[in-house]
Parts: sequence; structure tokens; C-alpha cells
Amino acid sequence: MTMPGSVRSERSRDMLNARHATRHRIGTAPALPRAPVKAGAQSPKRSPSPRLVTRATAQILALLALLLLSLAAPVSAAPSPSPDYQSRARQLLRLLAAPGDESDFFAPLFLDAVPVDRWRAIAADLRAQHGKPLALGAVRRESATAGQVEIRYERATVGFTLVVAPQPPARVIGLRIVGARTADDSLDKVMADLVALPGTSALSIARLTDAGPQPIRAHRADAQMATGSSFKLYILAELARAVAAGDRRWSDVVPLGPKSFSGRLMRWPDAAPMTLHSLATAMIAESDNSAADTLLLALGRHRVDAMVAASGHADPARALPLLTTAEAFALKMPDAADLRARYAAATPDARRALLRAAAARLSAAHVDIGSVAETPAAIDRIEWFASPTDLIALLDHLRRDGGDALPILAVNPGIAPADAGRWRYLGYKGGSEPGVIAMSFLAQRQDGDWYAFSASWNNSTARVDEARFVALVTRALNLLAQDAPAR
Repeated sequence: MTMPGSVRSERSRDMLNARHATRHRIGTAPALPRAPVKAGAQSPKRSPSPRLVTRATAQILALLALLLLSLAAPVSAAPSPSPDYQSRARQLLRLLAAPGDESDFFAPLFLDAVPVDRWRAIAADLRAQHGKPLALGAVRRESATAGQVEIRYERATVGFTLVVAPQPPARVIGLRIVGARTADDSLDKVMADLVALPGTSALSIARLTDAGPQPIRAHRADAQMATGSSFKLYILAELARAVAAGDRRWSDVVPLGPKSFSGRLMRWPDAAPMTLHSLATAMIAESDNSAADTLLLALGRHRVDAMVAASGHADPARALPLLTTAEAFALKMPDAADLRARYAAATPDARRALLRAAAARLSAAHVDIGSVAETPAAIDRIEWFASPTDLIALLDHLRRDGGDALPILAVNPGIAPADAGRWRYLGYKGGSEPGVIAMSFLAQRQDGDWYAFSASWNNSTARVDEARFVALVTRALNLLAQDAPAR
């Protein structure tokens, strides 16, 4: 799930939106969904780091995320860069190479959030990782004031979202790192970087065919991992099944509730009437926990649990029953140690009985999120468990039978718009909390081939570095988009 203080789904639901981005995951600017072709149609020193920036750098740049979201929405036709925009892009190259003239380049609004000394530290960090900035690469303007700028370093090409003020002299009001392509990168190098992460990691990449998923790369692909809000994909799949069967309509209205402890809908009136489509979109694109809990109970937990097994989950006894977000975090509370121990040791049927008997103690009102916001809490016992193989099977199920769920899955692509734009279709859901991050993608290449990608990283003793993980995932997706791996 997505927690306050986490990175989007998750959010992001991820992209370098640092901690608050995962409210999906998270703070990522929604990309315009593309219609998919019908399924079945064909800090020690290290070598060039997989990280785009250090954790501190990512958090600094993330201060401008909201500003960028309001000003830099993608458009369908990209205009040519204006002379002013091109000039600022060239000036960015100079400022990344050496300090000076920051007050001429950045607007006061930017410097209020990122003072000159902090900006210079960011630029120095990038030089340490990627070598000297050598040249200006592609400049693609997406609107009158926003676009993507590439800077070629000695060891990588780094992409930035650059937003300028509409008024002369067009100073920069938003700047954000959105990707890095290292020289001679490969999926094997990404895999090696993933294996080197502290804690435990797991990944699977598969080409989706009429005969089922065909793995391309895998690392502990069958390991049951804590996946946070990724469980919301099972709710979406059950809703799509119910609509296809005629049992539900996307336009059906249900009352909001029971509400959870975080997310936009938490502040809405109790029992507010909402369509199933609106709830599903909030649940997937924003990872809204109240939307997820409402849908799980409205559809029937037993039906969503049945979808877990039907979609090919290899170990339903570990995963079931699917908890609401309120139940999961109420069980993680320090004063719920008795319930937590009983729940973790029980069979699925005994767990269901415990949830019914202890319902009064397992509501959002009993969640003090501050008590679990900074350190991992029972992520090996109270979680939503799935392996990368399980999630790829679920994504393939959605590809074939998801229907109108596919555009919902594509509202938030989970990575920067410039990277998401490499794909004809990109659907995403992720999840994060302290010690957990997971990202899963359903993707269609420009040549029509379909792929699924799922990766998770768990650390039961420390927070995971979300920005580092997002950078790894983005590298893999970019490589997959540009070159078809050997089949």
C-alpha cells in the first residue's frame, strides 16, 4: 500500500518524487492513456551508479514536483523548442558543468525551495556519478513552458524535465531528473544491480504470448515478497470480471466506506456516492486506500480472494485473505501484538474468523500511522504477498480479459512521461511502505509485442531507497522498449 512518508506506486508511484510521491506512486504526472492494440496481436565509491541521484538529491528535486505537475502535463503534439527555451537548455548544460549565474537561470520561486548551495551540491553529485557534462542532447518541448532536455555526460545521458516561466525572461521555475541512460547498459547489468540491493529482491520480465508469459530475465521470480499496494490489481481484476459477466457495471454507484487512514478520499464525506469506475481509478492511479477498502468489501472479499487463486497465484495460503489497508495497519500497531501473532500463524479460514471477531480493533480509527511510518513493521508476516511470477500472471490476465480496466491501469504510468512515451501502452501499479517497494508494469511495445515486468525489494530492518529502485526499473523498461530481447 502507499503510506504517508513513502515514495507511487507506487508513486508511484515513483519517478523521483521521493517520499510523498507514492500516493501514486505516486505524484507522477498522469500520462494520456494510449489505446492498446488488442491483446494477442503481435555510499562507498562505485562504478557508474544505477541511481539517478543520491537519496538526498532526489528529495531536494522532489520539492518541485507539485509545481511540475501543474505546469507540465503531456500534450499530444510537441511544438519545436522556442529560442528562449533552447537558450535555457544550453544554460542548464553550463550550470551542470560549473557553478555560476544561478540567479539568472532560476526564478526566485525555485531558489526559495532549492538554495544555490544545495543546487551546486546536486550538480556536483551528478558529475561524481556520470563524469563531466559534455553536450546538450535532444530538447523536446511538450507545451509552451515545459519539456524534456537531455544532457550528455561522459558516462551517461541524463534527462531533465525543464519548466520555464511564461513571462520574460523565462527563468526556470521547475527542474527534475527523469531518467539516465548509462553507456553500454544492458538488462544483465540491471539484474546485477538489483541483486546487489541490501535486503531481498526479486524480478521477472516476460514476453506475453498466446501460449502464456515467456520469461526473458528472472531473479528469485517465484519468491513470495511483500508488495504493498500491488494487491489492488486483484481487486481491479475481480471488478473487470464482474463487469464482463454482467454482474456489475462500471457506472454502478456504491457508498464510500469504510474509509481508511490516508489518501484523498479519506477526507470525503462518509458514504459519499461513487461509481465503481471512479473508485477503481482512484485506487489504481492514486493508490487511494479508502477506494481500495470500499471496493474490496463492496465486491466481496471472498470473490477477490477467488481471483487471487484464479489468476495463477502460486501460494494463496500465504496471501489470503486479502486484508483491507485499515486491517493490515491496525494489525501492525504495537498494541496489536496478540492479534498479529495469531493471524500470522493461522490458516486462511482461521484468519477470516479472526478478522470478523476482532473487527472492532481493526478499523482505521485504531491506526496511528506515525508509529510505523519510519521503520519496517512486520513486513514478513502482515502484508500482501505475491511473487513476480504471480503478478506477471495477473497482468497477463488483465491484458486478455481486463477490458475497460486497461485504460484505468494506464492513467499513472509509474515512470517519467518521457520514458513512458517509449511504449504504445504502459499500465502500472506499485506499492510501498517502509522496507517495501514493488513495481509492476503491463507494456506494449511500438511493434505490438506485449511484455510484463514485476520487481520487488524488501528489507525488514531498514527503509529501502525508493529513488534507487525506480532508477533501476526505469533503466530496464527503457532497454526493453528499445531492443527486443532474444526470445
